[in-house]
Amino acid sequence: MTADSSELAGRVDDVFGRIADAARSASRDPAELTTIVVTKFHPASLVRELHALGLRDVGENRHQEAQAKALETADLSGLRWHFVGQLQSKKARQARAYASSVHSLDRDSVIDALASDDGSVIDGFVQVNLTDDPARGGVREQDLEKAALRVLEAPGIVLRGVMAVAPLDEEPGRAFARLRGMSERVISLDRAATAISAGMSHDFAEAIAEGATHLRIGTAITGNRPDAR
Repeated sequence: MTADSSELAGRVDDVFGRIADAARSASRDPAELTTIVVTKFHPASLVRELHALGLRDVGENRHQEAQAKALETADLSGLRWHFVGQLQSKKARQARAYASSVHSLDRDSVIDALASDDGSVIDGFVQVNLTDDPARGGVREQDLEKAALRVLEAPGIVLRGVMAVAPLDEEPGRAFARLRGMSERVISLDRAATAISAGMSHDFAEAIAEGATHLRIGTAITGNRPDAR
């Protein structure tokens, strides 16, 4: 094992240990949680190292990068790609070719473009904007049910639940508590849509305490990101 690989393994062990501690503190089973390692700007070789360490869920927030890495790592058994960034409707159909789930459904045009009746199925999360800034990704809180119903009606998409990023100017626990309430509203539309995609390197413990099921962890595991290519 190289020094870099040893450091990566150490970070994986550290983060998964802290995730387990946070889950137990919230009286939850760590096995309930899916940890998605976001490999933004890192090479496909890092994905191979993560896979060798037993990780199977990886994520990207740029379509072009995700598409290229998925192609480079297509030989890795059991690898699941999660798209966690803003998706353009014109790229949505291409995303179906590599992504097991899209965590950022927030516009009718994207939902409609991602829909497909070809027999394949992709998981979808409705992204909610927890800020007052309309430029941020996500549907407004008052439009949550409308977006969820749109996904439920879309062929080839299974509504898994909700996703959000905690605002920088709000205590993460309060923000995720609000998201948990929104999750309950979605569950009233579909009892199976119980997933909550929330929590990143700096706030995953607060997200776990408020019911997060899918964590999106970047630098805490991958280390500092290289410059954008």
